[in-house]
Amino acid sequence: MEYYILFEEHLKKLNKLSVPDPLAVGTSIAGLCKYLRISKVTAYFYDSLKDEAMGNGRSTCVYDTGVESVVAISDRFVTEINSVGVCEIAIAKGDKPWDYTERERITLVMRTTMAFLSRLRLKQVTHMLTFYDADGFKNLSYFISKLEELNRNDHLIGKVAIHFNLKHFSLVNQQIGRDAGSVAMKGYYDTLSDALDDESVVCRVGGDNFIILCSRTEFDHVLEYLSGAPTVYDRDTGDRVMVSACAGVFIIPEGFELSSPGDILDKVISASQSARQPQNDDIVYFNEVMVANKERIVHIQQLFPAALRNEEFLVYYQPKVDVETGELAGAEALCRWLRNGSVIPPMDFIPILEQGSEICKLDFYMLDHVCRDIKRWLNEGRHIVTVSVNLSRKHMADVDLEKHIIEVIDKYSVPHHYIEIELTETTSDVEFRDLKRVVGGLQWEGVSTSVDDFGVGYSSLKLLTDIPWDILKVDKSFLPLEEDNEKSNRSIMFSHVVSMAQQLGLECIAEGVETKQQVEILRQNKCRYAQGFFFDKPLPVKEFEEKLSKHKYEV
Repeated sequence: MEYYILFEEHLKKLNKLSVPDPLAVGTSIAGLCKYLRISKVTAYFYDSLKDEAMGNGRSTCVYDTGVESVVAISDRFVTEINSVGVCEIAIAKGDKPWDYTERERITLVMRTTMAFLSRLRLKQVTHMLTFYDADGFKNLSYFISKLEELNRNDHLIGKVAIHFNLKHFSLVNQQIGRDAGSVAMKGYYDTLSDALDDESVVCRVGGDNFIILCSRTEFDHVLEYLSGAPTVYDRDTGDRVMVSACAGVFIIPEGFELSSPGDILDKVISASQSARQPQNDDIVYFNEVMVANKERIVHIQQLFPAALRNEEFLVYYQPKVDVETGELAGAEALCRWLRNGSVIPPMDFIPILEQGSEICKLDFYMLDHVCRDIKRWLNEGRHIVTVSVNLSRKHMADVDLEKHIIEVIDKYSVPHHYIEIELTETTSDVEFRDLKRVVGGLQWEGVSTSVDDFGVGYSSLKLLTDIPWDILKVDKSFLPLEEDNEKSNRSIMFSHVVSMAQQLGLECIAEGVETKQQVEILRQNKCRYAQGFFFDKPLPVKEFEEKLSKHKYEV
């Protein structure tokens, strides 16, 4: 609307310059150009001065008679935000040059044209900033606008909403590099987007997380694509990488009423989070059980601060035993939540706390209480063993993590060798560098570190070669079972993992030891330390103190 007001003002100025009745000339740009003997008008737009210098801009042909022309007037405009507009006015080759009055009139036409095109460009930029992210992906705002549009037009029922996450994409970035990874991600997105109809849409909601709204007829194709598709990451060589996803699905049923975008987003995100759990399928359909789970998550998160203040979380100690001598060689500190007289098992709250920063507070609470116990045992003259404390990978965001750990240990004057920090494998190259820094820093301070659940993740060998661990904890999935003979895959793998750890100078401990036969397997493979129910379950402090006093197990 502003353009038309501005355009009318310029037409009035043109009248003062003895231009005939605008209605006779025509109030369009074409009419004015014809009257003023302009054969061609071209506008150029650059988002910044740098783009202008590099020639990275967009051009618009506003008017063109198609005859051979010569640029006679060029004007450049710089906005307050340093975007640049250039307007070129051409006259037909061989035409009589414009006189002074004609040039004044043309200047007004030029400014009118640029005003209009600048507003048009601003509208386009505003649209891009609102509905696209910095990498050119449609964003969550775009998805919400499409959702609301379909809902207004009664086209939402029967559609399928899908939230998906690209599987292990940090490893893809490690394999081919971040720049090539970005090309692969955009290519994967573009191919999927191009396959959808006009009422369907795929948008990125952050990082390697996306959301789709599609029809039932497209659904099978989308699922097949998400299960894995080769994607080009080098356009020159045609090199490809396989990209796949895990996804949460919500099929919008008859009678569904959309009161807010969250009515759909909450459902598909809950299902998607479930799909990312190792024990679940890559595709998970939303159901009402997830609603109850979400309510439980919120409930746990609300209870946590008061539970921490009231010290409802208890330290349980699970012994580590030397399988050759039966001596108590150490312990792992494990968390139990005692609430209203009942013990809440860790699987009911640890994964929930790991979704946010609460897990970091709980980890340091555990470290503090372990150091407090060790200090008391030292004062009582008890025999002391090294206690390992688990830290979530969430701590990798703390650049002063080593300092904070040492501060807690030193607060109780606990000798550093009595504390071991257990860390799990990381999932990104950024976390890996932080993990390497933390392990090296703790080792310098005399605090030993162990890699927990070795063999579960995707970068175990790199962890062992690049990070100076003291201890390797072999996951129970590697430990041979009763039915395994010495030639079974599990037996062979266990033997080689233990041998590798020993050759790297690492102390090796097997988790999940439950039978006498497994103890014998440890002896045969010279894996000296064991932790598991065969010796003891996690014990409350008082019971563990009794074990400290005896300091010996039957083996």
